[in-house]
Formats: sequence, structure tokens, C-alpha cells
Amino acid sequence: MQNVGLDQLMAQAADQQNRFLPGSEFLKALGGLAKRPGHVVGHTAAVAADLAKVVTGESDRVPAKGDSRFRDPAWKQSWLFRRICQGYLSISDFVRALADEPDLEWADHERLALVVDNILDALAPTNFPLTNPTVWKTTIDRGGENFVAGARAAVRDARSPVKLPANVDTTPFRVGETLAASPGAVVHRAKRFELIQYQPRTKQVVKTPVLLIPPMISKFYVVDLSPGKSMVEFLGDHELQPFALSWANPGRDDAAWNLDDYVGSIVEAIETTREVTGADAVHVVGFCAGGIATTTAVAHLAALGRIDHVATLSLMVTVLDVRRGGPVLSVASPDMANAAKAKVKRKGYLAGTELARTFAWLRPNDMIWNNFVNNYYLGNKPPAFDLLYWNQDSMNMPAALHGDLMEIGLSNPLVKPGALTVLGTPIDLTQITCDAYVAGGETDHLTPWPSCYRSVAMLGGETRFALSTSGHIAAVIHPPGNPKSSYRLGDESCATPEEWLQSAQMHKGTWWQDWAPWLVQRGGERVAAPAHLGNDDYPPLTPAPGTYVLKQSRG
Repeated sequence: MQNVGLDQLMAQAADQQNRFLPGSEFLKALGGLAKRPGHVVGHTAAVAADLAKVVTGESDRVPAKGDSRFRDPAWKQSWLFRRICQGYLSISDFVRALADEPDLEWADHERLALVVDNILDALAPTNFPLTNPTVWKTTIDRGGENFVAGARAAVRDARSPVKLPANVDTTPFRVGETLAASPGAVVHRAKRFELIQYQPRTKQVVKTPVLLIPPMISKFYVVDLSPGKSMVEFLGDHELQPFALSWANPGRDDAAWNLDDYVGSIVEAIETTREVTGADAVHVVGFCAGGIATTTAVAHLAALGRIDHVATLSLMVTVLDVRRGGPVLSVASPDMANAAKAKVKRKGYLAGTELARTFAWLRPNDMIWNNFVNNYYLGNKPPAFDLLYWNQDSMNMPAALHGDLMEIGLSNPLVKPGALTVLGTPIDLTQITCDAYVAGGETDHLTPWPSCYRSVAMLGGETRFALSTSGHIAAVIHPPGNPKSSYRLGDESCATPEEWLQSAQMHKGTWWQDWAPWLVQRGGERVAAPAHLGNDDYPPLTPAPGTYVLKQSRG
């Protein structure tokens, strides 16, 4: 999977029609191949020989481990379907080899690979009923009724805001009932956020509270998903006091909300959490893009001489250094970025449904084609999965914030002290001298873990890095209980991610089991759990999960 940057996501989401269409990089690739005719002939001869083995039954090609498209036994046992599968794999490798052959700049290569992968994924034999053995079997077993049910599902999905095959059965889920159900209350409501305090789960609590700050494009309840999968619940069971910031879902009238406004909101939430609990400092936790805003908020406090208000900083799947290892900082060019910003500015916001489509197309096999086959050809309902429900419950992004994040993606200002000014203060991440905990996901396709690891050298305090074996969301929501779960801890003095990985030791379980004690150790004394939520200045307003989380994005 390509290393996709923040700027590219924002630009692609704003330009739905052209996000994955071939562009100038194809012409550059053709020019590069024309200069290497011998290499092209070599690749062609290799694929011809490989296809000959496929036809004669001598090929030993098998799908990659974990490729769920070809899990039906017929792909191995049937002489016909085995050859179809092997032929597709052979041609796919040939096309990808040609795409890698030209000496393209990194940005052109990444965009070319993204488009090529999307085309090859779309042309997989599993996506066509005549070349999918599972569809044949289902059609015979159900007498063709599966296509009738699939047609109804296609009509339903065409009317949805996202206009993609549904990836989750939403009927079992209700926010505040089956999801986001931990008892608590909104103790502060501002224009852009609600602050939720949760009921303590133990008789004594660590005095220093934990403030969870989600991305500005996501509903907060990913941290309070469902019983047994709730980070809020897990922290409470470890004598910690969790608070959560729930962002308002902006509309056209909120187009002017910018990074300064969101950073100011985070600072306000930190100070309010201190006042509600009477604590001197707060454990501050930022997630993904919310981690960028959270880090700048903490750096702003440091610039004001108030770093002692932050006990620790935890960053989950967050990339602060957005360079991606090549000669070009961004796959999205400045011209493309300006066009995207202008388009979003005219509407006033980037719809959450557009972001959801972009994220889906970055993992088309899992998020699109698997659902396409399941819903329309097999006539099945999509799975009822809480994490997928949260993922499709999207948030809008105001135009001003979209523009600010695009600029961060293009200029990469956090790597240089003073290059970014927030709320009137130059941002210098080395002034963040509190201890930090950084977590990444081994198979994360949105915020690759080596990029997350670079934050270790950017912050000014002692930093601990944990690597989950999961992907982007599952790396964060990783409760104990799965016997296959594991994570790595290593030596953070290593200069490169590769060196750190060599030093890292594998641990059974989940990094939550390392993180919670780490927080407790830095949380000060234990005190009696509060008998009531809020205080005289911040009384409970409404029960958790509050009101802002209930507003839907309609596209």
C-alpha cells in the first residue's frame, strides 16, 4: 500500500472525480519505458513464460497470504479457476513490474502505483460473477434469489450519502445505547466541542486525569466503542479518570473554523479538565489528525510557560513529520492543493461522506470490492461490526481547517522550530519536555509506523514507542482478549525506524496493557473517586455521549 500523505487525502477527497484517474505520471512512465526497451522485453518474456506454465498446469503461483478474495477452495481445486487465479496474479505482477521500471520521481511513482493498483484490483476475477466460483455456488443454492436481493441492495446504496457498497449492517447499533454507552456526563459545552467526564469505575483514582482528543474528522466514540472494546472502560478499570472531547459536526456556517480555533478548543479542554478534577496537570492523548492539533496545542502551552499543565502527551497513529522519503514533499502539487481548497471554500466544508469515499478507495479490496461481491452478487447483508459503524459515521471538515491542514501537508512545518505559528506563538516541538508515548500500527496504510516513529526525535522529553501488529484503526482500538494480539517495544535511542525494529522485542497482548501502567506511574497520588461528576463551576449538562455526536453528515 502506498504511503499516502495528509495533503493527498485532503486534495483527493475534494476532487472526487479525478482522485485516482491516470494523469501526467502515465506519460512520464511511458517515456521512461521507451528508454528501456530491453527491460520491457525482459518483463514481457518473463510473463509469457509464466502464463505458459499457468496454461499447462505447471505454475506454482498462489495468492498472497491473507488475500481473502481467493479463499474459496475452488481457486485451488478446480483446474479452470486455478488457472484464472494464477493468470490474474501473473499479469498483475507484470503490470506492477512495468510501473516500477521507469526512473520516476517518488511522487509520480506513488501516484502511478496507486492508480495501477486500483485498476488491477477492479479487474480481479472475483469481481465478475462468471469468474467467481462462490457466486456460481450461491446462485445454484439460492436459485438466483441472491441477484434479486443484490439489486435491492444496489438501489439502497445508490441512495446513500457515500454511494458505495455498504460495508456494515447498521441496524444493531445506537449511539448512546449499544455504542458510546459508558456512563458519564457533558460537563462543558462550547461552540466547537463538548467535554465529557466519565463515571469512575474504582473506589480510588489516580489524581491526574486523561483527556482523549479524537481527529477533527471523526466522532469521538471510537474511544468508547462498545463494552469490552472501550478505551474509556479500560482506563477506568486501571484507576484512571478519562475525559473525552467530542467535536461539533460543522456545516456551511462554520466554514471559518481554522486550526487556531481547534487548537484553542484543545487548550480550553485541557484547562477545563484541570479545573473539574482539581489536578495540576492532565494526560493528553491525541489520535491521528487530532494528534497534530493536540501536539501544537501542547507546544503552544509550552511556549506560554505552561508545559507543567500537561503530565504526558500520547500520540496514536499520528504523523508529525509528513515528509515521505522522496524528493517531493507531496503527491498533491501546490496547484492541485489550491484547486482543492478553492472547491471546499465554495461549499464551506469538506463533507465527511467525501472523506469516507477517499479512505475506502485507498483499500478497495477490503472496503469496496469485497462488499460489492457480498452485497450485490451473493445477496448477503454486510457484517454488523461496531468499528465499521463508527468508521461510516463521518464528520465534516470546515473549509478553513481543510486549508490549514493542506498547508501543513505541503510545507511540513513542524520539523522546523518556528515555521508554524498557532494562536500567536511560534511552535517548537522540542519545548514539549513532558514524557510522551507514541503508538503506531505495523500494517497502517494511512499513517505508516516509520513516519510515526520519527516523532520520537522531534519531541523534547523522554518518549516511548509501541508498535501494534494491526492496521490504522485496529492499532488504536486494541483491547486485551485476542490471543493473537501482540506488540513491540524497542530502544528509542535508535536513529531510524529500521534500527528500532531490529532492537524491538515482541510482547503478547496489546499495547494498552503497557500504556495504562505507564500513565498510572506518571499520574501522581491516588485519591478517593469523585462522588459526583463536574463541580460547582462545571455542573453536568447532559448525559454522555452528549448532543454533538448525534449530528449526521449528509454529504
